Amino acid sequence: MKSTLLYLGKAVLFGLVMAAVFLLAQQYLVKDHDNLYRSHGEGTVELSFAKAVRKAAPAVANIYNISIDQRQPLASGALQGLGSGVIMSKEGYILTNYHVIKKADEIVIALQDGRRFSAEVVGSDPETDLSVLKIDGDKLPVVPLNLNSLPQVGDVVLAIGNPYNLGQTITQGIISATGRNGLSSGYQDFLQTDAAINAGNSGGALIDTSGDLIGINTAAFQIGGGGGSNGISFAIPIRLAYSIMGKLIENGRVIRGALGISGEAVTAYMAQVLKLPEVQGVLITGVDRSGPAAAANLLPRDVIIEYAAETVTSSEMLMDRIAETKPGTEVIMTVIRQGQPYKVPVIVGEKVAEYN
Repeated sequence: MKSTLLYLGKAVLFGLVMAAVFLLAQQYLVKDHDNLYRSHGEGTVELSFAKAVRKAAPAVANIYNISIDQRQPLASGALQGLGSGVIMSKEGYILTNYHVIKKADEIVIALQDGRRFSAEVVGSDPETDLSVLKIDGDKLPVVPLNLNSLPQVGDVVLAIGNPYNLGQTITQGIISATGRNGLSSGYQDFLQTDAAINAGNSGGALIDTSGDLIGINTAAFQIGGGGGSNGISFAIPIRLAYSIMGKLIENGRVIRGALGISGEAVTAYMAQVLKLPEVQGVLITGVDRSGPAAAANLLPRDVIIEYAAETVTSSEMLMDRIAETKPGTEVIMTVIRQGQPYKVPVIVGEKVAEYN
């Protein structure tokens, strides 16, 4: 009998201890992770992203166009919805997509507090599909930003925008992949998400569960021209977007280096045919006759294995390094021609942006 009571006593004590641990853990979660949980009556909590949305949503604006043939005062409401933009600073700088505003005659920014502003285009970069706008206003909402936070596959994200001009809308998903490229010019390094991105969401904010901006929504993958995002959408990472924004504010455009070449990564078969010591580098497939590469006597079938003393690991890496080089800079490259390595000095030119 005594042993039975002792056994029951231990069981009751264990239950009480576990209950106390659970209650303490619940209080800890609510206190230290209040961005994700909220009280829901009688001491219970539920998952919620409301606080993150409240932090970021006021800084996501709707972008409208007043076309030449229907120009009217802003108060008239004769506006055509174009997309969304994100207020990045109290000075009124707004990040959006280039394709959102490229055909606009007069741009109007509508904030969530009801205010409207005429906006000027500070600069655009078609290569990354980014533009910077500027408005003048007092006490503008600014989106929270943390450039040190790197999105990871599986992170929960929220997309904020104005789909189909219905008004500000929040959609939720996860980061499906990072480092997606080859979708346009090659300078973008997309975040892929399954959060719904529809017409009007372009230029809007992709935020994390703390409310920090992690990307600028830019495109949805569509099959056969149909509507909807099919669960595959893309955003420009905020580190890239922020860097482009700074260059556009400073110069009105992004100044990129160029060599006037096209190329592709070396494969094992290429390495064997070209008598390369390793399967690395970029094979030059074309040379612009008026470009810097031609002036440096580079030829098709040459293989670039080093650029400015850095080993070339991929064609994307090489093109990025060239683009980041200030035009007019002399760079030493290591090139293999007919199985022999050569040091080739070349003066980097400037890439001409293509607006369309």
